[in-house]
Order: sequence, then structure tokens, then C-alpha cells
Amino acid sequence: MSEAGHDLHTLFPEHGPTLHALKLDNAHFRKLAEDHHDLSSQIQRFDACLAAVPDDELETLKKKRLFILDEIAALIAHEEAA
Repeated sequence: MSEAGHDLHTLFPEHGPTLHALKLDNAHFRKLAEDHHDLSSQIQRFDACLAAVPDDELETLKKKRLFILDEIAALIAHEEAA
């Protein structure tokens, strides 16, 4: 999947206004979004064979990205419930 496929607005299209508000008001969210972007970029380079990485390391990076997405989804849900 391309990097664009892992953009937060692509992954959570129905939550655009909430994503924007969280980026402005929540430092923890901004850190998670930055970490997610960095991991997605790194994974994309590995998937495109621009850099070599063992399969288990790539799998670990993908699991970290999923963990971050779970945290982001929880923050979105909390923000929208408020």
C-alpha cells in the first residue's frame, strides 16, 4: 500500500474535523501522528526495496504502526464523545 494509503485523513476520512482539532490542541496526538508518518515512510521504503530489512523487523515496524493507529482511534473517539 502506498504512503498515501496510510495518511490519517485517508484512514479516518469521516473524522477530518476531529483530526484537525486534535492536531491543533493535543500534543500527544501530534506526537502519535508524527510517529505514524515516520513509520509509514520507513515501511514504504522497505516495501519498495529501497532499503534492506529482515522480515521480522519489518513486521515489528508494522505492529508498532498498528499500535499507534489504535491509540489515535481512541483519541478520536474520546474527542468526539466529549
